[in-house]
Amino acid sequence: MRDMNLSNESLRDRIIVALDLPGYDAAAAMTEKLGDLVTFYKVGLELYTRDGERVLEMLRQAGKRVFLDLKLHDIPNTVARAVDSIATKGASLTTLHTSGGAEMMRAARAAADKSCPDGSLRLVGVTVLTSINEETLRNDLLMQHSIPKMVAHLAGVAKSAGLHGVVASALELSLLREHFGGEFIVVTPGVRPAGADVGDQKRVVTPKEAFDRGASYIVVGRPVTGAADPADAVKKIHDEVA
Repeated sequence: MRDMNLSNESLRDRIIVALDLPGYDAAAAMTEKLGDLVTFYKVGLELYTRDGERVLEMLRQAGKRVFLDLKLHDIPNTVARAVDSIATKGASLTTLHTSGGAEMMRAARAAADKSCPDGSLRLVGVTVLTSINEETLRNDLLMQHSIPKMVAHLAGVAKSAGLHGVVASALELSLLREHFGGEFIVVTPGVRPAGADVGDQKRVVTPKEAFDRGASYIVVGRPVTGAADPADAVKKIHDEVA
């Protein structure tokens, strides 16, 4: 079951390419190579802390949508002020850690509503990073619950606090749709086209599997940006999910 809020968007518009690149020049060159094949880009910490403002302006000028993935996690007042600042940058989606708690997430939603009363900025909460497996959860984070249980619990806290959705692995998509229905946004990273190297991701699926399980958006990075022909890599993803 796919997100009903996205019924007017094509699958192509729901494929977010992650610009996890070293700087502005590399990001600008990549977006030029991809042209009209990609309408939505993720800007994360690496790129934002180096050339964030220039990159965001470049994407705005090109008419692209932006997923600003900064994973905010701080006291409620600080996060609210950060969301207020992000609202001025034209981002469509931004992230915060659900582990920051309900009060922090409520403050973030209030700031988003005040700064973007048209709902143009949507907040999604990070549940369990796709680089974390069950062993890491138990040994490093001392969490005794399974990943699916943690994801479902944190997603429930996020929804109750007013977030528009969450970031979660496709392996938890069916569970999330069962608990929260089709209108709750689920952004799915860790997506690798069939045959691609999984890199440091522990829980991955193909683009088609992710959409079939109910992803609202998928995030694809290195399989595109690290490809010999990035445009061809995107075309293959389009063919896979068509």
